[in-house]
Amino acid sequence: MRRRTAKITVQRNTGRAFTLVELIAAITILLILTSVALPLARVQVQRTREVALRRALREVRQAVDRYKDFADRGMIPTKADSFGYPPDLETLVTGVPLKGTATAKYKFLRRIPVDPMTRETDWGLRAMQDEPESRSWGGGNVFDVHTKSQGTALDGTRYADW
Repeated sequence: MRRRTAKITVQRNTGRAFTLVELIAAITILLILTSVALPLARVQVQRTREVALRRALREVRQAVDRYKDFADRGMIPTKADSFGYPPDLETLVTGVPLKGTATAKYKFLRRIPVDPMTRETDWGLRAMQDEPESRSWGGGNVFDVHTKSQGTALDGTRYADW
């Protein structure tokens, strides 16, 4: 009868683990990449909000222009001192009766868009009678809209001037 003896081999794990220097180098590289990516992400978020602001301003201004066009053509009743502009933004949403119809209302907006800078539907308004550089609404009609945000855009202009 033959006896078998088992050989025990000891293997060393050299070269399979990370050294402390390699870990420090990897963490340093990750920190550098993160410090570069974070400002780029912030700029991208701000750029996205600026695009949304331009879109919302265009939507409201086009609705005001359509209202003015309907008023100039005599399709909707207007007050003499309004110059054909809507009295407020809510009128664009609730709609106005068309002349010659009993129940038909024309709605210029589905809803008042949210200002992406202030995250509210409260827009700054300017009436036809207001001064061009005025930031307070004198009431009476809505000639133009602007954001109430006092922030500065990526191009250096103020959002309120858009």
